[in-house]
Amino acid sequence: MRITLKQLQIFETVAEQQSYTRAAKLLYLSQPAVSMQIKQLEEEVGMPMFDRIGKAIQLTDAGRELLQHARSIHIQLEEAQQSMEELRGIKRGRLHLTMASTANYFTPKLLAGFCREYPNIQISLSVANRAGLLEALEQNTADMVIMGRPPANMPLAAEVFMENPLVVVAPPKHRLSKKKTVSLEEIAKENFIVREIGSGTRAAVERFLATHELERPQSLEMNSSEAIKQAVQAGLGLGVVSIHTLEMEMTLQRLVVLNVQDFPIMRHWHLVYRQDRHFSPVSKAFHDYVLENAASLLSPIKA
Repeated sequence: MRITLKQLQIFETVAEQQSYTRAAKLLYLSQPAVSMQIKQLEEEVGMPMFDRIGKAIQLTDAGRELLQHARSIHIQLEEAQQSMEELRGIKRGRLHLTMASTANYFTPKLLAGFCREYPNIQISLSVANRAGLLEALEQNTADMVIMGRPPANMPLAAEVFMENPLVVVAPPKHRLSKKKTVSLEEIAKENFIVREIGSGTRAAVERFLATHELERPQSLEMNSSEAIKQAVQAGLGLGVVSIHTLEMEMTLQRLVVLNVQDFPIMRHWHLVYRQDRHFSPVSKAFHDYVLENAASLLSPIKA
């Protein structure tokens, strides 16, 4: 097959946008030019890349397969460019990161320090729950992922760079807030605000309950740590959140951390990346910076 890089770029953009019109605008091309390139690509492959259903388009099986290869080629070209720049002594390039939503409370501080050392590196940052993190690793769309517990069923490398204690929080006037120690039996009687299914925090709490043979307390579901903290402040129940999310609330005395039996649930933050992905100079620079500096930059507040 004689497929050009331009055709692959156009195909990848159309697939991601699911629209010829939106892809044309992003690529600064006319829609007929985009359609022509896709048609030539399909003729070269000998199979359609898209199913057209009215005005909507969807990838065919062949299209999904080619998209994986197109993304891989795109990544390899970026890595080749960065390697050549590194050989010329140029510290620049792109870094694609995907992080757990809870990591949003400390990652900007890490990135600020990294960017001071490497001011010419461009960073693309996405935020996702656990399902989205796994998809980024599976689809190979991120250089590295910042997450809690790495999956065991994928060919990944994972390195711990910081502890991530999960604690129970309550409003300052809650009846349990003045107790020196709170038992699990007392906690089990309370209403809880929990993260949504697919969240790493939710999974950690459910593993904790199963280990201690406790039923999950009556609860409300929220899709972010920020929403949980607001709900706890409003008196809707207790919450379990990462201690890294509590700096402002603890300083302003809007929440307190309860001293609950067998808490905190000790988790860890990991840098996770695919074993089959080439480590570009930029990726290595970020990897080394995080492992060397995270502990000093991101010491969690004390409960």
